[in-house]
Amino acid sequence: MGSGGSQNNEGTEGEVDDSEEVEDVEAAFESETQSSSPSTSTHHSMTTISRQYFGGDSSADNHTFFIDIIEKIREDYGMFVWPCSIVLSEYVWQQRSRFSGVSVLELGAGTSLPGLVAAKVGAKVTLTDNSKHAEVLENMKRICDLNKLNCEIIGLTWGEWDESVFNLHPQIMLGADVLYDSSDFDDLFATVAFLLHSCPESVFITTYQDRSGHHLIEFLMVKWGLKCSKLLDGYSCIPPQKVCGMPGIIHLVEIVLNNQDSS
Repeated sequence: MGSGGSQNNEGTEGEVDDSEEVEDVEAAFESETQSSSPSTSTHHSMTTISRQYFGGDSSADNHTFFIDIIEKIREDYGMFVWPCSIVLSEYVWQQRSRFSGVSVLELGAGTSLPGLVAAKVGAKVTLTDNSKHAEVLENMKRICDLNKLNCEIIGLTWGEWDESVFNLHPQIMLGADVLYDSSDFDDLFATVAFLLHSCPESVFITTYQDRSGHHLIEFLMVKWGLKCSKLLDGYSCIPPQKVCGMPGIIHLVEIVLNNQDSS
């Protein structure tokens, strides 16, 4: 999953060195979209590139960096940038010294904005999404190439145990809006618990919208031996100019093993 908001789709003249590359990608996807007519394809989609900025006001000269995200406008959750991803990405940026030099795994990455920011500030990043979502995984690769970031990309389906899961030992896990479909919660927490056990000092940091399901989340955290070590109002993590248009209440929570000592 990903997030929406804080996007600068108009572009800003003279601010990005790779503008020609962005235009080339846009042209390639425009051609791809035009070739899929409604008569030959069930899903007619439009591809855009949204620009996310970190480190300053989008109109100022003190930007730290941009992340360009390829989005497909259609009913596919993994191809949008969602509000929870904006919040989690800003948290990564604010805590960038914590992420520099560590191994980071993003679960249900979708457009992968939090993981890309982690990579930009010096983390060794693995991006994952459902192994059955080939188009989402391919889009993740294109986004990494567009931003010249070297992230490992693998298919990882929550609740399924294959070689890819056993080889992962992340120090920090990220998940933006992964607590969306309650039918996936048990598999998600099972996967999180397994990965935390593989690296007991690790932490799972996730953002989610305040929907129904709190009791189920609490129950499953107890079931899988997890606890909340930090809970924040998501809007406290982002600059005021990025709050406009954000829907509902967003929480940011850090989750660890229940037997891990709190620092």
